[in-house]
Amino acid sequence: MALHCYSPFSVLSQFRGSKGNRVIICADLLSALLLRAIGQKLQKSYRMNLRPLGVLRSSQDRGILPCGDIAALVYLWNPFTILSCVGLSTSPIENLAVIVSLYGAVTRRVPLAAFGLIMATHLSLYSAPLVFPLIFLLGYGLDAPPIKKFLQTRHGGVETGSTSDVSKQEKLTPTTQLPFSWRTVLHFVFWVLVWSSYVLVLCSLSLKQYGGLEEMFKRTYGFILRIEDLSPNIGVFWYFFAEAFEFSRNYLLIIFNLYILLTSIPSLMFRLKHRPCFLAFAYLAFTSILKSYPSVGDAALYLSLWALFVNELTDMEYSFFIFCGYIGFSLLSPVMHNFWIWRGTGNANFYFGNAMGYACFQFMFVEKSVNAMLNHDQALKKATAEMTKNLAITVIF
Repeated sequence: MALHCYSPFSVLSQFRGSKGNRVIICADLLSALLLRAIGQKLQKSYRMNLRPLGVLRSSQDRGILPCGDIAALVYLWNPFTILSCVGLSTSPIENLAVIVSLYGAVTRRVPLAAFGLIMATHLSLYSAPLVFPLIFLLGYGLDAPPIKKFLQTRHGGVETGSTSDVSKQEKLTPTTQLPFSWRTVLHFVFWVLVWSSYVLVLCSLSLKQYGGLEEMFKRTYGFILRIEDLSPNIGVFWYFFAEAFEFSRNYLLIIFNLYILLTSIPSLMFRLKHRPCFLAFAYLAFTSILKSYPSVGDAALYLSLWALFVNELTDMEYSFFIFCGYIGFSLLSPVMHNFWIWRGTGNANFYFGNAMGYACFQFMFVEKSVNAMLNHDQALKKATAEMTKNLAITVIF
């Protein structure tokens, strides 16, 4: 079930013929359509948040890119997506479940968002913490810069010539808090419990003769957390645990599995709670590096989510260098694997060195993307302060 996601060729026997190809192709096409719809929603929100600053008059004047179309094209024409499809991997189905959950939260279809989250978690344990971006999406709304805290809102009636300067200034009051929709979040929690119960009941009935839920959890989630299979992959865990001493294995398993929960999630939630969709991208990119059995389909997903924010990330640093790094290590990976496994002219360090370099470039990509987004929000904050200052001067004089 969930284990098939990490070995592209392990499901060939289940998807022989054109039937499996059609399922995977349909999943990719549906994912692209949902990404396009999410991008259209985010682009509309982006325009609405920039207009109060006076920096946007029309999308044509300011050259706002159609992020939804770009994200769909990035997903469909990404070499990683094509490799997952050709290799008959189930990663496209995982990606579809994640995108369905985001689409449901963006469009405020709470049952759909809960269904996508449960199915994504059922297929891959690492999708479970996506509940936090989804809660922020349903509670705070779509991504927006923190200008909600700095924008000035007008109160009162229409200004007249006899109005005093003091009364004009009092019409500008700061908005300091973001409204949070607890009712929608509780509705989401309810549907999460409903769908999870439904999935557990179905699994219990279908796997009764094979050991029930306990055996399923042991062979899926337990397999992922214990890292029992040390076959070479594009991740970094397999080599580390192959070299680690057996007496320290359990301790290292706890440290590595808790690292994501204790480092990435709290810090990203604190800095990016006003941008839940971007938070989902950052988390998916971070976990795709540190998960025990990654696949190229994971990179296809977070790269397409990154494309949803091309307007905000135009000033991202080292973008060309990172792009070349992705291409270089993607081409070197099969070469090093061939030297080590088939020709015998290399060793494990060849392939592991390539995996380490690929992981470093992924870390750099996530870090520079987050910095670019925070710098973009900081620039809008300064623009807001400047606009407020000019408006106050205009009101006084």
